[in-house]
Amino acid sequence: MRIDWWTLALQTINALVLIWLLARFLFRPVAGIIAERQKAARALIADADAARLAAVQEREAATRERQQIAAARGEALKAVAVEAAAQKQALLSAAQADADQLRTAAVNQAANARVDQVALAAERASRLAVDIAAKLLDRLPDGTRVSGFIDSLATGVAQLPEAARAGLGAHGVAPTLVAARALSPQEQERCRTMLATCLKRNVALRFEVDPQLIAGLELRSPHALVRNSFSAELARIRETLLDDSHASD
Repeated sequence: MRIDWWTLALQTINALVLIWLLARFLFRPVAGIIAERQKAARALIADADAARLAAVQEREAATRERQQIAAARGEALKAVAVEAAAQKQALLSAAQADADQLRTAAVNQAANARVDQVALAAERASRLAVDIAAKLLDRLPDGTRVSGFIDSLATGVAQLPEAARAGLGAHGVAPTLVAARALSPQEQERCRTMLATCLKRNVALRFEVDPQLIAGLELRSPHALVRNSFSAELARIRETLLDDSHASD
């Protein structure tokens, strides 16, 4: 076999030209396209990573926000519960205070009603006693309304403090002797004698009539008051009844 070197050289040259042409017009553009595609792919991957990172961050932010909202809701519910409990306690306290006031008012009203009833009963008893005493005295001699009280009045004058006794008739002010009826001249003289004996000095007297005394005498002056009458006794009885009723309450 004989080798044709010219043919081999031409084929070699053709192969080199073909390789150059392929490298010039095929391999370089394809490599550039591949490089561009790789660059675009890397950019897409980077964008995807950035988007994934942003999504993760947004998800974490949303989770934190939900947690914060849940915490704030819990705190708000706690605050509402505390405020509701405080308002409930305030309402209960106000209701208890109102109930206490109503109970106290009812007790005071009942006590006042009892006092009024006792006072009314005492007033009725006093009026009844006055009526009874007046009717009984109407059956007795008229002199008994005065004569039986002169000695008792003397006892009352004797029991006055020394200063009060010294003030009777002092500075020209005559004490007043009050009777349930007008005194006769003899009864007036007896009363003057009684007072002079008690005070060991003569004292001028003024005489007045007060039918409300029913019976008895009263000596009145700016310095002393000596009561010896049915009306005074009835007043003391009425005060005793009231005091006893208050003590029983």
